[in-house]
Amino acid sequence: MGVGEVEQQVDVLIDTRPGKELLEPKYEDVAYEVAPNIYRSGGSTAAYMIVHDAGRIIVNTGMGFEAVHHKAVFDAICPGPTTHILTTQAHVDHVGGVGLFREPETVYIAQANNPACQGDDARIASLRLRTAQVWFDVSGAAAQRFARQHPGIPMRQDKPVPDVMFGDFHEFTTGNLEVQLIAASGETIDSMIVFLPRSRIALISNLLGPLFPHFPNLNTLRGDRYRLVEPYLATVDKLRSLHPRMIIPGRHLPIEGTELLDACLARLHGAVDFVHRKTLEGMNAGTDVFTLMKEIVLPPELRVGQGYGKVAWAVRTIWETYMGWFHLQSSTELYPVQSREATSELVQLVGVEAACDRAAVLAASGEPVLAIHIAEAILSIAPAHEGAAKVMVTAHEVLLATGGDVSFWESGWLRSQADKWRS
Repeated sequence: MGVGEVEQQVDVLIDTRPGKELLEPKYEDVAYEVAPNIYRSGGSTAAYMIVHDAGRIIVNTGMGFEAVHHKAVFDAICPGPTTHILTTQAHVDHVGGVGLFREPETVYIAQANNPACQGDDARIASLRLRTAQVWFDVSGAAAQRFARQHPGIPMRQDKPVPDVMFGDFHEFTTGNLEVQLIAASGETIDSMIVFLPRSRIALISNLLGPLFPHFPNLNTLRGDRYRLVEPYLATVDKLRSLHPRMIIPGRHLPIEGTELLDACLARLHGAVDFVHRKTLEGMNAGTDVFTLMKEIVLPPELRVGQGYGKVAWAVRTIWETYMGWFHLQSSTELYPVQSREATSELVQLVGVEAACDRAAVLAASGEPVLAIHIAEAILSIAPAHEGAAKVMVTAHEVLLATGGDVSFWESGWLRSQADKWRS
């Protein structure tokens, strides 16, 4: 297959494989075989069961309330014994069901940074719980349904301690299956690749982000530690060096084909490396971060999806990773006074109604972000101002209609704000 043809296949994959829609949990009534003896159960992040001669391996276990569903559909195919549990990262949607799957002889293996990653999540658990409704369904409907279907089965969210933790590499054989665990740096500090060398299948879950091949989120809007570029690029190289025949991600179906996968990974590496280099060049040239966010775009040959992370956000994260939160633009950055407070003073000088009229014009004429700045200033003075609330709705709808509906994180935030002010 020629290089041009493979690159065209990458483009087709980007254009046809679902984007942000994949972040909505889908629960099937059965576990589907996605490769010989590998079964998938969808959820917040898919759980996988690998069947071997001596039982089964569970790769990721879902949230605590999801695990009862995963276990039921897996048990219907292979009830065990569960020889091993592997979590490709320690986020709550991977480790929550470990306790339910764990049996007396089960060995739970994770990368050595697993406890530290769980600790990070625990420190901001209350904040995430409060803000989760912006992006996720927190109604509890799925949990209630699973509780009715599986009465008496505990649905607690586990905080498991691994039986075995490894540094860079760990391998084992169970039944007729050889498994290699390879430490990597992706969405978390404890990420790992589960590689089956005989079939050259790599289970990566959300290692490079839950959408593939999409630009990574170097920092999520929900809140997380910054993710560093160099380790991400090293991880892409590490995955390429395995020459996988199939990659099984955390969302949607596997992707097959050694050449196609290598081209996808090369494209991702090139895109992230390009943004990294261009950001550093701009920083060294004295260009401010917001100008760089506007100006740095991927060339056509490095196009990847942006349904999860966005180039502009990566530029800002890279800038702040090197330089911190002080942007060297204004003394106001040093003090706990928001720009909204100054804008509110100006609104009072020109008059609330005149300011609202101007904000409405800006929202309707392609300047929705400026309109939001002014409307927020008005609402800080007059919280019940209906005109300003209407501007907020209009401005957020304009942003959604002009590209803001592509990224899962941006779309979720913009919709929640539009709903807030509409009500």
